[in-house]
Amino acid sequence: MLISQFDSLLLDLDGVVYRGKAAIPGAVDAIAEAKRMGKRVGYITNNASRTPGQIAGQLQDFGIDVLPTEIIGSAEAAAKLLATKLTSGKVLVVGGEGLRVEVAKAGFDVVSSASDNPVAVLQGFSPEVGWPQLAEAAFAIQNGAIWIATNQDWTLPLERGIAPGNGTLVGAVHTAVGILPEFAGKPFRPIFDAALLQLGVFNPLVIGDRLDTDIKGAVTAGLSSASVMTGIIGNKELLGAKSDERPTYILKDLGGLFEDYPQVQRRSGRSRVGESEAAIIGDRLLLTNGNPLSVDSIRAATDLVWSSGRPIYGLQVAAELVGSRGTV
Repeated sequence: MLISQFDSLLLDLDGVVYRGKAAIPGAVDAIAEAKRMGKRVGYITNNASRTPGQIAGQLQDFGIDVLPTEIIGSAEAAAKLLATKLTSGKVLVVGGEGLRVEVAKAGFDVVSSASDNPVAVLQGFSPEVGWPQLAEAAFAIQNGAIWIATNQDWTLPLERGIAPGNGTLVGAVHTAVGILPEFAGKPFRPIFDAALLQLGVFNPLVIGDRLDTDIKGAVTAGLSSASVMTGIIGNKELLGAKSDERPTYILKDLGGLFEDYPQVQRRSGRSRVGESEAAIIGDRLLLTNGNPLSVDSIRAATDLVWSSGRPIYGLQVAAELVGSRGTV
């Protein structure tokens, strides 16, 4: 089975373990089974609004056996990044309690107004962030404050749908100040290095639902990765994935860890996985056999596109491949 190749799992949270306030079906059982097999499980998240203890508490409420030390977040990574630039001073924090706690732990004075003359602005996601906080950040940055953001996730998967993420809020400030911040969380390598050190593991499988953060971060850090179809990623995103955002494996959900990962059979412009076969005929990408809703279909199609060297925008993609999310 796939999981046997690795000593540990590094799981994203939103879209992998839970969606909003609800656990993703099967995720809790899959994590429990991984731990019964002796695999270390860590949680690497760009969500900086809560403390590791609060995140661990939510996971425990789902029935997951987890300690706060197994949570690796972008709030801590951002505070550590700031500490490489400054040793003390006032820091305007735009975000939740998790980010404020980490900034204070790093020895800085947390403030909420540009009138306090902060030396830096640390920005992270929180549902409570609004125009007043974004305006204060813009004022401080225009006055010379260093600007660090926990992450650049544009969207956030919730029970009701896809909501704006921290990248959207950062974009609002960027529009006002004309510069971009330095980012601390995924896809940048420090948060992955911190995870390996904190968990004491060497060969993890990084599992996420975003190509531009989870998967790109794993590629940057030289780690194997798997995308799951329970969050942001769908067939359209996978087919158009850039070379540095392509997962090693594509899974329907975490249950796929306990199955043998199928081999791809290639022949003259066709890729076959199980009963699914994709073909490039002229400029058309087609599913010539198999259920379009099967995860094997997107595995076959992505293998064919990625190995062809042809950009996805140069192909006419069959509707059933674009619209499906590989859900069965």
